[in-house]
Amino acid sequence: MQQAKWNIGQLVHHKLFGYRGVVYDVDPEFMLTDEWYENIARSRPPKDEPWYRVLVDNELQETYVAQQNLEPATDLRPITNPLLDAWALKTAAISEQETAEPNEPGLLYRFSCCVA
Repeated sequence: MQQAKWNIGQLVHHKLFGYRGVVYDVDPEFMLTDEWYENIARSRPPKDEPWYRVLVDNELQETYVAQQNLEPATDLRPITNPLLDAWALKTAAISEQETAEPNEPGLLYRFSCCVA
């Protein structure tokens, strides 16, 4: 199993569809149904590599994306997506005191979700 390249809170760009978004969840491998994969994942990315749940900028949308289809976002402005609040995710731009590690460019959000 391959290690995840992107972290929760990291801004990414979809290589095929051109949208920007923020990672809010990571699966170590494809975790949806075979039916979803056959109908939606038309480029047939590997199932045994990490897949990411991404909130899309300027859309009321989230996506499920294979690692091979993502790259670092060059536009590091915060995203706008109503689901940031709808999912009850706590988001905040990282302050100077909470700077991301050097190997985490574009990490602009911290999330806490669904913790009982």
